[in-house]
Amino acid sequence: MDKKTSVTIHDIARELNISASTVSRALNDNPRISKSTKEKIKALALKLGYQPNTIASNLRTQKTHTIGIVVPLVNRHFFSTFISGVEDVAFEAGYNVIISQSKDLLQKEKQIVHSLFSNRVDGLITSLSMQTNEFEHFQLFTNKNIPLIFFDRIAPQLNANKIIVDDFACGFKATQHLIDQGYQRIAHLAGPTVLNTYHDRMEGYKSALQKNKLPVEDELIICNRLTRMDGQQAIKQLLDLQNPPDAVFCGNDTSALSMMVYLKSQGIRIPEDFGIVGFSNEPFSEVVTPSISTLKQPAQEMGRKAAELIINEIENKELPRSYQTITMPTELIIRESSSRKNELTKVQH
Repeated sequence: MDKKTSVTIHDIARELNISASTVSRALNDNPRISKSTKEKIKALALKLGYQPNTIASNLRTQKTHTIGIVVPLVNRHFFSTFISGVEDVAFEAGYNVIISQSKDLLQKEKQIVHSLFSNRVDGLITSLSMQTNEFEHFQLFTNKNIPLIFFDRIAPQLNANKIIVDDFACGFKATQHLIDQGYQRIAHLAGPTVLNTYHDRMEGYKSALQKNKLPVEDELIICNRLTRMDGQQAIKQLLDLQNPPDAVFCGNDTSALSMMVYLKSQGIRIPEDFGIVGFSNEPFSEVVTPSISTLKQPAQEMGRKAAELIINEIENKELPRSYQTITMPTELIIRESSSRKNELTKVQH
């Protein structure tokens, strides 16, 4: 046999003097084929280097058994843990997963989504980039009734299943905790409030201030991309105010850490002089000194739930579909960066 020619089921059938249909059934573990025949066929297929024509199979079944995932940044603990949860469920159900990151850029997100659509993924799970303020690229999926699930950063206006946490409650809990610790001028570093997550956290922050009869001051609210550099620039801006804050609730742990590093370089004591609460419970938040108070999302469980929902949609063709928004629980993990009153390591649900 010419080694350059792809091996087919007909080649295997010819070598064993059996029918091609028997080979096909054996390779697909059809129970009608005996165990000994299956083993003989699979052994020869392996020896000859047979590769199944998945493209032809996909065209026949109209399915690729592939789920696309688009996240802003794969190196963030929340997103990598979420992906792990999706993979656990998807692989068990016989689905492959294609993982891409938008790097928080709208144009890159668009290119990835178009590519996944062109490659005929059976469904898409996504969290929006920080720049996303339009949704036509996702409508490629909704218009064709291809399952689409948003998590964390969602598009409220699109018909799709959504998995979120109560970001308003998170913002309220973080701010109330700082107030309970005796901080009086609490700033907030937010991401772009065009996104539901950051808008709702900010509203929770404001609500806690109002409930405690503290003023909501525009100069104490900064919106940016929450990078390490953004955190450092934000704390410099806040400390330069005529009446600077004595605490901050940050939209993520990365910016909280960079703020803390700068404050320490200026001789400002944490938590005695300045309190900090982050968001996401990145692994470093527990091991730095002082450890960072933060809010923990159930990323693994969110990923597993997203995979279960999308596989159910893929395999259940009933239309029209009904959609749900699932809100998952969070925890406020109190550590050293905000503990002026010895509430260390307390967890509030």
